[in-house]
Amino acid sequence: MPLGIVIRRVPGVTRWAKHVWKASAVLPGAGEASWKELRREGDTVEYHAATVPLVLYRTDTEAYLHGLSAKEPAIYVVMRESESDDPLDVVLATASPYEAQDYADTGEELVEKVSMPEGLIAWIRDYIEAHHEHEVFVKRRRDKARVDLTQDGIGDARIRQTADVYRAPSKRETVH
Repeated sequence: MPLGIVIRRVPGVTRWAKHVWKASAVLPGAGEASWKELRREGDTVEYHAATVPLVLYRTDTEAYLHGLSAKEPAIYVVMRESESDDPLDVVLATASPYEAQDYADTGEELVEKVSMPEGLIAWIRDYIEAHHEHEVFVKRRRDKARVDLTQDGIGDARIRQTADVYRAPSKRETVH
C-alpha cells in the first residue's frame, strides 16, 4: 500500500539547531509527492515529504501482532540525512516494531513512531488473519552425554598429532 509520510518542521529551541524535523502522520493510499507543503502555522510547516510502499510479509505477522497490541498502534518511519537538497530522505515505513528496532540500533537512521490510522489498523489485521501461522514453542533439550570425562592427551582431533601434546620436545625435535 502506498503510504504518504507527513513531516513537520518546527523551530529549534537551541542556537545549534535552526529546525527540528519530526514525522507526524501517515496518509494511506497517497499519491506521489516530494516535500509538498501541506500546512503552515507561523514557523511550523508540515510537508508531504514522500510516498513509500508499506510492504507486509507473511513471515513477520508475529511482529505486526505485537505492534497492533500496543496501547497505541504505530507505523515506524525510517529517515536519514539527505545527500540532495531535501532535508531528509524517507527510507521506508514499516508496521513491524522489530524491524524498526533493527534500524534504530544502527544509529545511522532516524526512526519516528507515528500513530496508525484506524483504516490501516483494519488492513493490517485482515492481513494477519489471512497469513498468520501460530508457531508452537519447542524447548531445546540438551544432550546428556558427558564429553568431559575422558582425556586422551592428544589435543584437538582435527590436528595431526602422534604423541602427547603435554610432553616436552626432545633434543632431536628442536629447530635451530
